[in-house]
Amino acid sequence: MLKQKSTGQGVLSETSSFIRFLVLLILAAILMRVFVVQAYTIPSASMEDTLLVGDFIIANKLAYGAPVPFMEATLPGYKAPENGDVVIFRFPHDNEREFIKRCVALPGQTVEIKDKVLYVDGERTIDPKHSKYIDARVLAKESKNGVRDNYGPVTVPPDHYFLIGDNRDNSDDSRFWGFVPRHLIVAKASFIYFSWAPDADAPSYKGLTSLPGVLVYNGLHFFSRVRFSRLAGFVN
Repeated sequence: MLKQKSTGQGVLSETSSFIRFLVLLILAAILMRVFVVQAYTIPSASMEDTLLVGDFIIANKLAYGAPVPFMEATLPGYKAPENGDVVIFRFPHDNEREFIKRCVALPGQTVEIKDKVLYVDGERTIDPKHSKYIDARVLAKESKNGVRDNYGPVTVPPDHYFLIGDNRDNSDDSRFWGFVPRHLIVAKASFIYFSWAPDADAPSYKGLTSLPGVLVYNGLHFFSRVRFSRLAGFVN
């Protein structure tokens, strides 16, 4: 004859099951973030007009193979970074910071910039559809920041990549601080899931006392700040 559990035992069993489920759910979320996909917010104008300040993107870590924590290695991916890919990577001089740029030259390729024009292996490249130049000046190679407009030629070392921003005149990238090692490339930018236009008049969150004002202002300006035309757009 089956014995019925007491009410107290039933509650404890249900609580224990819920806690196990919650722990597994949190663990799964952490593993997803570390090894599969991760969300990012675009904080600067260096990738305009491909990516705008306030774009929220999903990046695919499976593509190149997610970096192994605390090791200079990556898990196997299903592709290598290619020219034209928009990639997230750890800054070579400070691995705690992550940047987003476009890959323009692969290991073994020769990269050169002449009067703002990018050449790879001696061939002139086609600028990305939404890239831009905001400074009509062409800086001489010998001048301060001259590598912005005149660089190289240099050959990309093995297991390294040359990355630059689509906002060519307003991007701190491989022209200034060098090549990016393969193991620092974290993910491939995939698509924009939300886009929130900056607003200089919007109140800043400065603690709980400021929260009502922030919510009211953003609620009233929600439809004017959301860039609906950018939602669910792929990053190319």
